[in-house]
Amino acid sequence: MSLQPFATPIEKIWYWVFRIFCACILFFLMLPVLVIVPLSFNSGSFLTYPLDGFSLRWYQEIFNTQGPWLTALKNSMIVAPFATLLAMILGTLAAVGLNRADFPGKGLLLALLISPMVVPLVIVAVGMYFFFAQAGLLNSYTGLILAHAALGVPFVVITVNATLQGFDHNQVRAGASLGANPLQVFFKVVLPQILPGVASGGLFAFATSFDEVVVALFIASPSERTLPMQMFSGIRENISPAIAAMATILIVLSALLLLVMELLRRRNERLKSQS
Repeated sequence: MSLQPFATPIEKIWYWVFRIFCACILFFLMLPVLVIVPLSFNSGSFLTYPLDGFSLRWYQEIFNTQGPWLTALKNSMIVAPFATLLAMILGTLAAVGLNRADFPGKGLLLALLISPMVVPLVIVAVGMYFFFAQAGLLNSYTGLILAHAALGVPFVVITVNATLQGFDHNQVRAGASLGANPLQVFFKVVLPQILPGVASGGLFAFATSFDEVVVALFIASPSERTLPMQMFSGIRENISPAIAAMATILIVLSALLLLVMELLRRRNERLKSQS
């Protein structure tokens, strides 16, 4: 919607009223997030306004090598990338298989794959707890990575499946007719074209793993405490501006992820326009 040079006065008024209304809604949605940022620089020990002064003491507490925050951040940086990689591999294979095959119960299988997005997280956590207890995967990085990967797979399946809707399968047949084996066809023909969907799903999977706390409370031990677990513990036991400082870091990280997704979207549109 753009303002035409010969627009009537009513159209011009509606044009600006609509944009001001959208800006107010955006400000209302962003205000609870933006309020946290100044509190992270408060020199006082409480989350209160007005601020007692400007200080970086809470960021220093977070990055203290002897403190719990840096340990929790390291655990999250161990779990999230591996869980994201596993979710991207499994989700991509599932989406490609479902897109190419046509069999009875296909819709049911797809619903089962994306069920972790629909089923309440507490139920998923309880089910994982009993299953991982039988498999001996509780209180381990392996169990936490597998659990977070299971939560991330639905995002990859959805984004890759959406990307495959415009894929021409005749290219697969052409590659096979030229002597390429299925792996060569996948990596040289299919994967380059669905890469934006794989990357978008991977970003969602990473954000889900990095922000997940309910499943981690059931699966992880204190030595594998992730960043959301540390924040949840801090809110229950001792609220300090250090939580606001870590929340500010996560806000910046989320903004960077959104920027990467936007760049991937523009790249995908540019490739489509060139083809």
